[in-house]
Amino acid sequence: MTFDYGKKIEVRYDVDVCVIGGGPAGVAVGFTAASQGARVLMIDSNGFFGGVATAALVPAFMRFANGDVFLSGGIGREIYDACEIEKYGTGIRVEKLKRIYDNMVIESGCDFLFHTNLIDVVVENGFVKYAIVSAKSGIYAIKAKVFVDATGDGDLCAMAGNPYEMGDEDGKCMPATLCSIWVDIDWDNVQKPDSRELARAFADGVFTQEDYHLSGMWRTGEHLGGGNIGHCYNVVATDERSLTQAMVTGRKILPEFEKYYREYLGGGYANTSVAISGSYLGVRESRRIVGEYVLNEEDYVKRASFDDEIGRYYYPIDIHPDPSKDSYDKFLQEFHGLRYQPGESYGIPYRSLVPVKLANVLVGGRCISTDKKMQSSIRVMPGCYITGQACGMASVLAANKDGETRNVNIRELQDKLRSIGGYLPK
Repeated sequence: MTFDYGKKIEVRYDVDVCVIGGGPAGVAVGFTAASQGARVLMIDSNGFFGGVATAALVPAFMRFANGDVFLSGGIGREIYDACEIEKYGTGIRVEKLKRIYDNMVIESGCDFLFHTNLIDVVVENGFVKYAIVSAKSGIYAIKAKVFVDATGDGDLCAMAGNPYEMGDEDGKCMPATLCSIWVDIDWDNVQKPDSRELARAFADGVFTQEDYHLSGMWRTGEHLGGGNIGHCYNVVATDERSLTQAMVTGRKILPEFEKYYREYLGGGYANTSVAISGSYLGVRESRRIVGEYVLNEEDYVKRASFDDEIGRYYYPIDIHPDPSKDSYDKFLQEFHGLRYQPGESYGIPYRSLVPVKLANVLVGGRCISTDKKMQSSIRVMPGCYITGQACGMASVLAANKDGETRNVNIRELQDKLRSIGGYLPK
């Protein structure tokens, strides 16, 4: 059953740049664009910035540098320093990170709205004219010269009709995880997990599913840990019913891991327990927006460079497998076999941020234009800072002209990114 529904709505904001999504890429966009003097409005559905780190409780940043060069320079460096990673490690202290993002965005002059959801777009001749949003005050429109999709799922681009890819040849995506915060860990007595203990727990029937890929626990405080623990399989991140079931499954299996950590690993984990699970699922993979260039596995293998690159990165190809032992062994072979040596990296072309069918839209973060393998590398937070920062700078250059993102002068963009600390070898 369908029916027509229409409503006149107010155009409440008219800005240079509208950023949809306040995760790591969105924060980088908003901070960079506003710092360049643009009128920027950023919206997010949560009550705080940070996306998967703060709403989904994903416990670690992953790598900012490649052992030789700090690749996530600029805003990534500011966040790295503010989080005191050199002192405390890459585990994420959630409340601290929320405040860091608040302060950075406010100081940049970027306007922002929490508890605000994108529900539609209006497109004319390839230009997104309005983003339609829903908030507590009602439904209204945001007009902008340039829009940046930093939703992680490519929601704006998909609503605007840009093509996208998702998953493998059968549409199957990597499993997601309902991440969690754990208390009462004696970190001085924590031992590295032994695969034999996991096998013993399998034999004893501790787990509902025998999943050999246990990502593990990161230290996030004196006695706190962040758990990237427990895969939820066959999740479709763009389907609310699938997400609903995965959230229930994630909560259901956490006590199994609590038993495993306490009774099978013991030691520093002997008294630990789950304090809270994420408000959102830790999604690893959903839409990949088709752009002017699809960054791909071959580019990773050959350490590709591009004339229009806006940054470089080097995190391994990290495809979380099915739960079987054979699948996990294949993952280990690929993860370690394709790992870069210190100092190596691959380029990220500007064209991968430019949706193929849209004129005044850029995309940053997990859903930029890549194949499945490359997406599994660029998706982590330092990679999102790189692409988000580039979108922020490029959106200002585009807004200062006609809004057309393909008319951005690449050399000017690269020079400006270098001027704020972005890593781009000449």
